[in-house]
Amino acid sequence: MAIEVNDANFEEVVLKSEIPVLVDFWAEWCGPCRMVAPVVEELSHDYEGKLLVTKVDVDSNPNVAMKFGIRNIPTILFIKNGEVVDKHVGAAPKSSLAAKVDAVL
Repeated sequence: MAIEVNDANFEEVVLKSEIPVLVDFWAEWCGPCRMVAPVVEELSHDYEGKLLVTKVDVDSNPNVAMKFGIRNIPTILFIKNGEVVDKHVGAAPKSSLAAKVDAVL
């Protein structure tokens, strides 16, 4: 299950994670975000133990969104060892996101 992270715990949960992290930047009002949400949840189950799947509500956590230059949502960042190693903007099918996860792992 995807973990909700926020401005206060982002560094501790995401940047200091010992395994790669998928971060889904989203908002309640965003239609494409709602389309990609089930895919993100599926990935959290498919890669359990190998990938930490997190979500950041950009309306409630503007500092993290600003730090990573998030201008469009959904934006999915792939972070490994505290560094962004890949990025996807917009809704995407599970197969393309899974391919990016596989490349990060």
